[in-house]
Amino acid sequence: MIGMLTGRVESVADGACVLDVNGVGYLVSCSRKTLDRMTAKDGVQKLLVETRVSQDAITLYGFLDAAEREAFRALIEVKTVGPQKALLVLSGLSPEQLARAIAAKERKKLSEVKGLGAATANRVIDEPAMQKWAVGRATPEEDGGGVMLAPVAPDSPEADAVSALLNLGLKRPEAERAVARAKAQLPEGFDLNSLITLALRESAR
Repeated sequence: MIGMLTGRVESVADGACVLDVNGVGYLVSCSRKTLDRMTAKDGVQKLLVETRVSQDAITLYGFLDAAEREAFRALIEVKTVGPQKALLVLSGLSPEQLARAIAAKERKKLSEVKGLGAATANRVIDEPAMQKWAVGRATPEEDGGGVMLAPVAPDSPEADAVSALLNLGLKRPEAERAVARAKAQLPEGFDLNSLITLALRESAR
């Protein structure tokens, strides 16, 4: 089985590239993000490879880093999500963005991936194995104001505060940003009412 290839990109078309390895051209399917990164530079490049064998074909899938390959391996274990749909997901979201979307159950964000669809997005998010994969990989991001946004843990005061803001008509990303900003201003041991009250003020800014 092929686990890695090192060579030059000969051509790119239809979600795949031909990698010239010492005069032998390997057809490797890749995400759009990987293809864009590969075509942005010249010279010899290394691709991590996942080899899938079916009754009538041997197909190679390529990744520039281990994180994307791990995400691919996790995705293809979800029912009805085969290799091509997994590449669609990774064309729209980086592994870190995917982990955050799954951990925070951002169904809309995942369903907006071109060609994926709401039903498949929901299946990915609801899959216990994907939730397990996302744990530890969902790195925080900034909200634009210097506040780090980590996924909201279930059964936490932050989750209750987000739920309260959602019931008041805010959208989830807005609610989570407001709660994160409010939490950053409160001392340890804050109570839920204080968090909700301050989050409401932050949401109006």
